[in-house]
Amino acid sequence: MKKQESPGAGGKAHLPEKICLACGRPFAWRKKWRASWDEVKTCSERCKGELRRETRAQKNASA
Repeated sequence: MKKQESPGAGGKAHLPEKICLACGRPFAWRKKWRASWDEVKTCSERCKGELRRETRAQKNASA
């Protein structure tokens, strides 16, 4: 017998998505981002660090 899912349950299809500025991959809303979703730019801490490194490298090259 197959377990039936409740009507409210389901995948992440209904969650908003953004494109990561560091890696270019789509990522979905997470509960921990509920207060700051508008400010979220990257999908992970790793991508956040990569974006910072790129920004610093550009600033150092232009200085």
